[in-house]
Amino acid sequence: MHASAPKFSVIIPNYNNAGTLARALDSALSQTWPAHEIIVVDDGSVDDSRAVAASYGDRIVYLYQPNAGVSAARNAGVRHASGDWLAFLDADDTFAPERLAAHADWIRRDPDLDFLLSDQDFRAPDGSFLHRSIDATPFGRALLERHRGQAEIVLGEDDFGPLIGHGFVEIRTLSLPRHTFERLGGFPLGKKIGEDVHLMVRLCAASRRAGVVTQSLADYYLYPASAIRKDVAGAQRASVSLFEELLGELAGASPGVRAGMREKLRQARLNMAYMHLRQGRRRAAVDSVLPLLRPLPRWGSLCDVLSIVRGIR
Repeated sequence: MHASAPKFSVIIPNYNNAGTLARALDSALSQTWPAHEIIVVDDGSVDDSRAVAASYGDRIVYLYQPNAGVSAARNAGVRHASGDWLAFLDADDTFAPERLAAHADWIRRDPDLDFLLSDQDFRAPDGSFLHRSIDATPFGRALLERHRGQAEIVLGEDDFGPLIGHGFVEIRTLSLPRHTFERLGGFPLGKKIGEDVHLMVRLCAASRRAGVVTQSLADYYLYPASAIRKDVAGAQRASVSLFEELLGELAGASPGVRAGMREKLRQARLNMAYMHLRQGRRRAAVDSVLPLLRPLPRWGSLCDVLSIVRGIR
């Protein structure tokens, strides 16, 4: 079965990224499968972002809003979108030329895919290569080994839990139907950390089949001044809160998806505990992992708590 050609709306939230916005826009405009539209949502920038966007004329759509956060900016872009598929790009990252084409070709051949992902490159601010996304994760490595040599891998419902818990979820390689995004309610407001993971978990919980292109289709630049790196402690607390909230909201999700969320919560609590240990806050470290023993202690949870207790001796 062949579907009609997908029309991609590329949504680019921007906040004071005048220095990199042109690079992002050039990558979106250089797609071998042209985007149906490219929408820049300026989230209250006070730098030269408006002038940069204006230099592209009618090749892009520019929207301005008072500063409300990246989730609100992306949601506003989707409300304005007219394409049937969505792709997201941050203003300091880039798409590879085949980013849209690789997904569009697969969608035409297999229109029953609920969403698609791909590999991506992590890069330093100067552009130097750091590592790839898929093979840097336990689930990604297992997936590549299971489907050795395949350029396209189909994920089923049994894969969504490991994808959440040990996978390679990256917003700039996500393609999903606009109606699915709208049905899920978009990105959560009021979250400075993990808004993309929040959407992906809900998307996995509502999906049956997904596609993974093993080609790297985007570049993610790691900057020292990012929100996570500026406030490591705050980011750790926000991650714990995020997954506790999701576990409550998705009580009816499949056992696999809930297992993936519990694993992410476990990782977040351990990371917070190790952060406290590095700061010499031993009691706070133990308090960070004790909730893992509720409601019923598991062997793995006991081992996690014991590892922190041993670390304070």
